[in-house]
Amino acid sequence: MIEGEEDVTQAVAAEARRARQLRMVVDLTSAVLVQGRLSRGEAEDLVAATRRRALELFPGKEATFELILAPRFARLMAEFVEPASPAPEPPPARPRVLPFPRR
Repeated sequence: MIEGEEDVTQAVAAEARRARQLRMVVDLTSAVLVQGRLSRGEAEDLVAATRRRALELFPGKEATFELILAPRFARLMAEFVEPASPAPEPPPARPRVLPFPRR
């Protein structure tokens, strides 16, 4: 094998390894979103961690993540994660009643 071909072969193998790692992380994240009964905040944290890992494996590919994986995670969250609970409404204000003096 020629020296340049060996470098190319190693680079291709390294990229294949990173792609396998990304696929495992994405599959695991998807499974946890579907089966994990997570709160909205927990699910968002999990997707954010997956995004960070994807960008560690493939730096500079933010647009690719947003185009391919973000919609997948958004769909899974919409279908399987409880919606974010709205802020509780304050109790209704009591009418101010002035005390009447007793006779």
